[in-house]
Amino acid sequence: MAILPYVYLGYMFISLYMLSMFLIIYLKNKKEIFDYPKAKKKYAVSFVVPAYNEEKTIEDTIKNIFNVDYDMLEVIVVNDGSTDNTKKIIEKLMKEYPKLKLINNIKNLGNAARSQNVGLKHAKGEIIAVVDADSYPSKDSVSKMLGFFNDEKVGAVTCPVIARNTNRFIEKLQAIEYKMISLTRKLLDYVDAIYVTPGPLALYRKKVLVEIGGFDENNMTQDIEATWHLTYNGWMRRMCLSASVSSTVPNKLKAWFRQRRRWNVGGLQCIQKYRKSLFDPKKGMLGFFIIPFFILSTFLGLLGLSIFSYLIIKRTISNFLYTKYSIVAGTPLLTLENFYITPSVLNYLGVALFILGLIFLFIVFAVLKERVLRKENILNIPFYMMVYIAFYPFIMLSAMWHMAKGKRIWR
Repeated sequence: MAILPYVYLGYMFISLYMLSMFLIIYLKNKKEIFDYPKAKKKYAVSFVVPAYNEEKTIEDTIKNIFNVDYDMLEVIVVNDGSTDNTKKIIEKLMKEYPKLKLINNIKNLGNAARSQNVGLKHAKGEIIAVVDADSYPSKDSVSKMLGFFNDEKVGAVTCPVIARNTNRFIEKLQAIEYKMISLTRKLLDYVDAIYVTPGPLALYRKKVLVEIGGFDENNMTQDIEATWHLTYNGWMRRMCLSASVSSTVPNKLKAWFRQRRRWNVGGLQCIQKYRKSLFDPKKGMLGFFIIPFFILSTFLGLLGLSIFSYLIIKRTISNFLYTKYSIVAGTPLLTLENFYITPSVLNYLGVALFILGLIFLFIVFAVLKERVLRKENILNIPFYMMVYIAFYPFIMLSAMWHMAKGKRIWR
């Protein structure tokens, strides 16, 4: 297949280009990467927390919110028809926290976006802080993030999400992944290309959310869609690397797969919804970077999987035919001539890509003050680089299948 080397070369070039871009952005901005502006005014902040069957986490989430070192206006928890003790726990906490308010949906609305929109309608604050019911903002998170709203063009601010539970192997791998995402999102901030303000903690101007009609209730990842909508309307998004929020990550492979599949389906929905903005000069970075970047990030893995599958199938068939006819002809199945290595430009590029990726991962660890040479990381890092990431093309295939079948499963 004569075209295959060129396809592989293009795949390697794009991958190396993206990695090199992140490295260059980091080197240019590393001295100020943790900087954040101080708020020039006192903002009225309303927290909105959607909750469905969150009895295991809701109390700690609410207590963490009230432990934030900022005098918020109110904390609104939208109980979305929970069938466990979520409602009782919230009602008990209301006696302890006067600013805690409960909106109780008798009937389950079906997804977090609808609950968030209910909370948005009742929120009185100028700034809306959206927090997932299994997430825990750091004490100084809000005070550090609010200063970015000094710029009237900023519509939303995000911060790093940290894996809260890191005991099991799959949790440790997600902890590495979340660190990678945190730094790359900050680097995208420098080119006005933040494409998601994640649900664990994100701050929005209320007027901006009202302007876009709230969160998209039909999108599987309403936080990505809201960010794209803000960008579409010309609003800036910022990232505060000095703040943080910890979030409970899936501790089983099946739950992890389903979560990632939902993220991918939501991403595909966003591409479909905003496809006409691709390379539209009026839409700026949304059309010229975010959508192309998202498409490349989404489908590069599939291309790599396709090339790998083709080579494996081709090799398997060739070996089968070679073995079959060697037996018939009575010739040796294995000779010394079979043991050879032929280095090529493509092989060298593959090695270069792996080394660059490893260097970038070490930079992430160094910037976020994570010790690389801890005993557990000696195993976790190579497994993350060579196995964990390799699962993503299969997740995307599953997401595309669900998208084609019209399946919308939030939980």
